Amino acid sequence: MSEPVALPICFLITELDIGGAERALVKIATGLARERWTPSVICLSGRGPLVEPLESAGIPVTCLGANRVFSPGGLWKATVELTRELRRQQPRILQTFLFHANIAGRLAARWAEIPHVLSGIRVADRRGRWRLVVDRWTENLVEKHVCVSRGVADFCIRESGLTEEKVVIIPNGVDIGTYRDAEPADLSEFGISADAEVVLAVGRLDQQKDPLLLLSAVSQIAASRPNLHLLFAGDGPLRGRIEETARRLGLGDRVHLAGWRPEIPQLLKAASLLVLPSRWEGMPNVVLEAAAAGVPVIATRTEGMHEIIEPGRTGTLVKTGDVSGLAEEISTALRERSLPLQMAETLQHEVTERFTWDSVVAQYDRLYESLVVRRS
Repeated sequence: MSEPVALPICFLITELDIGGAERALVKIATGLARERWTPSVICLSGRGPLVEPLESAGIPVTCLGANRVFSPGGLWKATVELTRELRRQQPRILQTFLFHANIAGRLAARWAEIPHVLSGIRVADRRGRWRLVVDRWTENLVEKHVCVSRGVADFCIRESGLTEEKVVIIPNGVDIGTYRDAEPADLSEFGISADAEVVLAVGRLDQQKDPLLLLSAVSQIAASRPNLHLLFAGDGPLRGRIEETARRLGLGDRVHLAGWRPEIPQLLKAASLLVLPSRWEGMPNVVLEAAAAGVPVIATRTEGMHEIIEPGRTGTLVKTGDVSGLAEEISTALRERSLPLQMAETLQHEVTERFTWDSVVAQYDRLYESLVVRRS
């Protein structure tokens, strides 16, 4: 009896810059057993920093270099180019990630006659109803939708009208040791002393993450906590407004914008709290990372959060948009350090048990296996 032949599987994403979905793709593609799968990766845009770890793992990467992929015309051109590439590669399975790649992949896979198409939905996107409508219109082109949380799945079924039977839930993962064993960063480059109270926010500075809400919350308690500093690790369109608002509130020397940083594990280890004030989410990687680092977490009640944090036992959740409530919880956590640290320790243990990348990759492997019939 001959050995099963490794089947070609292609992963498609909009960009390969450093982000949660992009890093997840790298983990899944590199984690699949090569005796069963031959992975390749396509990104719609140009080469990004995550191309290197994929190619170092022997995974071929094709970057289509599409311009203006976020515009309708640019997305259409990318879809045409993608169709040509899929016809060339002929994978048995196409797994897509993020909205623009999801839509382009669905259309191109149909034209290229790819047998199995799965979309990856990683956030309950509230940027505009047109995205939900497009998802609904193209839903018949997808065999399975992989959602990162029950909250995202419920949102997509309710708001986009996706078929419930097509929805599969596979969570994000985290490199436990990378965050657990990291050494605390030296924050003196920001003018932050070693004994300061540091509230850390990690993520894109845009409306989804609501960094201005966090800044407002910190401003309410800053006078009573003179050693409190707010550190943003990330960049985005709201950076200028954050800087201007911090100056106006007299917090210019206590609010620090670090930009994108590779040393997130070290920054987490140096922080007193990780605060995520998002308006909507999926299953935030940074919360899993903070949990792995043993850092207390305060977050808003968005999609996926209740699947990680049990309020009062493993962390703190507040209502979205509640500035005063967030300020009160931050103040309480900084004042009563022992309970937040105890909750963080419990969360660290649970995340270690439930959210390893080995477990996540195994779930994807089982899903892909269920779609193809192997014959000896």
